[in-house]
Amino acid sequence: MRRKELRVILTFPSTTDAMAMESYAMEHGVPGRLIPVPTAISAGCGMCWSAPVIAKVQVEAAAEAAALRTEGIYELVI
Repeated sequence: MRRKELRVILTFPSTTDAMAMESYAMEHGVPGRLIPVPTAISAGCGMCWSAPVIAKVQVEAAAEAAALRTEGIYELVI
């Protein structure tokens, strides 16, 4: 079983935005990965970006630099 840890979760209004985050992150070395939205959060597209909480500033900056629409940024133990 995977050990639960504090993560930063970035949600998107569309799958297109979520996939664009994944592409941007891969090209620019932004930590994290796409996962289904945890049940504790409600989000439009059902996908979110999950990264270590220490990368919160980097993830937020990446979404802004890529001009992505986001719904919310959360810190959750998942």
